[in-house]
Amino acid sequence: MSRKLITTLDLMRHGESVGGRKYRGQTDDPLSEKGWAQMRDAVGNHCPWQAVISSSLLRCADFARELAKRHQLPLEIDARLIELGFGAWEGRTPDVLTAADPEILNRFRSNPVAHAPQGAEPLTAFRDRIISAWDSLLEHHGGKHVLVVAHAGVIRMVVAHVLNAPLQHLFRLQVPNAGITRIRVDKHGGQLFPQLLFHGGNL
Repeated sequence: MSRKLITTLDLMRHGESVGGRKYRGQTDDPLSEKGWAQMRDAVGNHCPWQAVISSSLLRCADFARELAKRHQLPLEIDARLIELGFGAWEGRTPDVLTAADPEILNRFRSNPVAHAPQGAEPLTAFRDRIISAWDSLLEHHGGKHVLVVAHAGVIRMVVAHVLNAPLQHLFRLQVPNAGITRIRVDKHGGQLFPQLLFHGGNL
């Protein structure tokens, strides 16, 4: 009889970034002092992980490096885990966008596939690169407990993949700064059974 392999993935969103709330996407702003505090408070002195994997953007990678060094954990930086590219919206605040078009964000949230910003990364392409990173993670870290430091869009996409939710509903999921989402993946034989254990919590 084949043994069941259990992999636990904690996906952590970065804290507040310098420049405040805006459509940051792939703009490489670092964490603010508040953002550092949010992430440190979220994990405290807990360290149940055997490895840390991070987006290559500063607001994730800086904290991942600090945490991995503190607990002497292996660290991997994976550029596939960077945030969705927002095209013409990069660096713009919700207030700026809605001043020009009051319904622009409502249309986007209700169906981000049909109402993507001009020049934005297609959601299908975003999905493909995130799931590629996810599959690699499961392949190379099967049976471990791993921390993944990433972005709201990345966490939304992974949860959508686990729950088989349509891309049109991606923005129905709120992801708080420094929130942790835990997913357990049971592998028995060649079959994977992922389960969402909790979302947006802390340790």
